[in-house]
Amino acid sequence: MTVSHSDGESVEWAIREVAKATGLTSRTLRHYEQIGLLVPSRVGPNGYRFYGDRELARLYRILSLRVLDLSLASIQKALNNDDKDIATAMRTHLDLLKERQEHTAAQIKSVELALSALQDGTDMSINDRFAGIDHTDHEQEVRQRWGDQAWESSQNRRAAMTDQDRVTDDRRTTDVNAALIAAVECGVDPRAAEFQALVTEHYSWVTDQWPGRRPTREAYIGLAQMYATDERFATYYGGQHNAQTIRTAIQHWANAHL
Repeated sequence: MTVSHSDGESVEWAIREVAKATGLTSRTLRHYEQIGLLVPSRVGPNGYRFYGDRELARLYRILSLRVLDLSLASIQKALNNDDKDIATAMRTHLDLLKERQEHTAAQIKSVELALSALQDGTDMSINDRFAGIDHTDHEQEVRQRWGDQAWESSQNRRAAMTDQDRVTDDRRTTDVNAALIAAVECGVDPRAAEFQALVTEHYSWVTDQWPGRRPTREAYIGLAQMYATDERFATYYGGQHNAQTIRTAIQHWANAHL
C-alpha cells in the first residue's frame, strides 16, 4: 500500500511493495532493520513498516554494495562513513571481479575438458567429474530456509580463509559428497554402517559450512529433502535415484543421532 501525505510530496511504500520491487523478502528487510542497516521511515500501529524516498535511496546503495560480496557489517560501515569507504568497497569489488573472472575461466576449462572426455569415451576421475561445479550459488535458498545469519556466517568463514584454505575446503566438499555418490552407485544400503559412517562425515562437513551452530535434526533432514527435490542438487548427485537414496541415509542417521 502506497501512502501519500498531505504535503503532496512525501510518499511512503509498504514493506510488501518494497520487497516485491527489490526481490528481497520481508524477512530480509526486517533483518536489516534489526541490525540497524535500514530503518523504516515509520512503523504503523498495526506493525506495518513503511519506507520513504530517503530509505529507498539507502536501500539502493545497500543492494549496489551487496553485489561486491561484502558482509552486511562492512556495508553498514561504508554507508555510515564517507565516500572513501565507498571507494575502498569499489576497489575490493574490482579485485573480487578479477578473482571471479579467473575462477570462471578455470571452471570453463574444466567443463570443456570433461565434455571432451565424455565425447571421446575417456574415463574421468571423481575430482574431474565435479571440477566445474560452483558450490556457492545458493544464497537465496540458504537465506530463506535457514536465515540470514547462516549465509553471513558461511560467507565470513570463506572470506577469512587463505587461498590454500579455500582449495582444501573445496577438495573436502568434493570428497565428502563424492563418497556418498560412490556408495549409492556401489549399491550400499543407505542404512548400513558403511553408508552411515559417510553420513557422519557429511554432517561434520555441513556443520563446518554453518559456523556457529550445529544443524538440528529438522534442519539436516530439510537439507536432505532439498537434495532430492531440487533438480540442481539431484543432478549434482548423479540423478534423482542417487539423491533420494542419500536423503534416506541422512534421514536414518538424523533420527538415530540428533
